[in-house]
Amino acid sequence: MATRQREKSIKIQENRDKRPTAIARYIRITSGKVEIVLDLIRGKSYEEAVAILQNTAKSASPVILKVLNSAAANAENNLNMAKDLLYVAECYALTGPTMKRMMPRARGRADRILKRTSHIRVILDERTDTKAKPKTAKKGSEMAKITSKTGSAVSKAGTSVAKNGTSGSKSGTAKTSPAKPKPVPSTTAERPLTTEPNAKAPLGAKKANTPAKPATKGGK
Repeated sequence: MATRQREKSIKIQENRDKRPTAIARYIRITSGKVEIVLDLIRGKSYEEAVAILQNTAKSASPVILKVLNSAAANAENNLNMAKDLLYVAECYALTGPTMKRMMPRARGRADRILKRTSHIRVILDERTDTKAKPKTAKKGSEMAKITSKTGSAVSKAGTSVAKNGTSGSKSGTAKTSPAKPKPVPSTTAERPLTTEPNAKAPLGAKKANTPAKPATKGGK
């Protein structure tokens, strides 16, 4: 019987979660109010989670911040992990024991007051995505080279187009010449007579005497 228990304890120790954790027990806040704050930091990095808790106006924020700092200290001192690579892997709040109190009311009656507690647990882990960063940097450099090549080709094409445009403009200016104004005739013989009503009379021509209108009776 003892050997069986010993084997069970060995298996439990082997399968035990070895990630850095911290627990705060019997906190005088309901688990529902604690979960509201825990949802904000779940999956965030350690530094980002600390900044969120310091700027969140909730009653559970200072308690969760203490638990988070305790878990980070356990990771740094016990497991030799760097705080820069830590993130919040798991965090949850379990309901603790509820304290019952009584409040007297009218006519000798009494109401029950429930003072709830909770247990807060924060589990941290180390990120492994930092090893893939150099590959992304290489890809970025290759993309930069490709864009630089395409940009130089586009600039060359633009300069050639600009040269062609300037040569075309020069040839166009050489072919076309401004039209000379026609000389205005100075004598009546040179100006043609026209029968149009709005045409100007030739130089030296006298206006024809138009007959006056006959006067009517009554001044009409």
